[in-house]
This record gives sequence, structure tokens and C-alpha cells, in this order.
Amino acid sequence: MAEMKLVVGLGNPGPEYAETRHNLGFKVIEALDDALGIAVRQQKFGARVGEGFCQGRKVMLMKPWQFMNRSGQAVATAVGFYKLDLEDVIVVTDDLALEPGTIRVRAKGSAGGHNGLADIIAKLGSNAFARCRVGIGPCPGPQTVDYVLDRPREGERPLLNDAILRARDAVLCWLEAGITKTMNDFNSSQT
Repeated sequence: MAEMKLVVGLGNPGPEYAETRHNLGFKVIEALDDALGIAVRQQKFGARVGEGFCQGRKVMLMKPWQFMNRSGQAVATAVGFYKLDLEDVIVVTDDLALEPGTIRVRAKGSAGGHNGLADIIAKLGSNAFARCRVGIGPCPGPQTVDYVLDRPREGERPLLNDAILRARDAVLCWLEAGITKTMNDFNSSQT
């Protein structure tokens, strides 16, 4: 069987969340869907998934279809079913600690206060999977939940749209060349 890579984008299901800051992971999966021609429509593992190929490797794109803080079960189920090494998994998520338009790729790390990442780490029993964080900027007030579940302001949209495309390109680089090259190319080339 061909080596498989799992690309997970985090978000919340449902039309009321589709355009919120917290759904940037889903937006990156949609951009990858377009770039790779992999339709993410199948229901499997408690997620919306699509399977295809990139550079001869089998790729699964995944949107866990539970609320953000319960994202881990879909990821853990897919990892177990396909017997994936965690180095073959990358998770794309929004990040309050990064300015809008900025992305950061890491080989592993903490949840950094992100409930979706925290649940994935808990369900996998490890933080040794790659992640691509897409900056949404710090919450201007005490209401973090309202901020992440709100739609971006007009001035943020071009920055976030650029970041979605950069994150897509970072995941494509990861699929083709691995985590080290992706970190070298994308963490240093912020505009």
C-alpha cells in the first residue's frame, strides 16, 4: 500500500461557523481540495474526508465534524485505522498568538491554549505530529470565544486569505518534501 499522509483542518461544523476566524483550518482544507482535486465529501471517522494522491503518495484530507474541542477522536480513529506514524499527520489550525496573515509550521509542540489541538494531543497520547498554525491575531478584549467565533473584520480578510493560500502551499511542501524543508521555507518567508 502506498504511504499515506493525513492532513487535518480544524473548524466547527455548520453554516453559522463557516466564515469565522476559528474555521481557518477548514478553509485551508478547501484550498487543498481545489489544488489537489480531492473532494472532501465522504463521511468517515466522524469527519468529512477526501482521498487522493500527491506526488505518488496517498493523501487524506480531513475536516473533523464535531465541535473544535472534540476534534481528536476523528483524528485518532483515522490514525489507528490506517496505522499511521504521527510524522505522517499534519494539523492546520487558527492561532491567536500569531498576527493575521502569518503562518507558522512546527514538527510538534504543545496545544498553545488551542482546544482542538489539546483534544487531538489527548486522544493520540502524543504531541509529536506536525502543525501549521494560521494567525488570527490576539483577541482585543477578554471575550476570546466571541472573538474566534466572529467573522474577521474587513481589513483582516485580505491578510487571512493570503495566509490560507500560504498554509495550503506549506502543506503541499510538507507532502512533497517533509517537515524540515517546510519549516525552513515557510517560517522564514513571512511577508
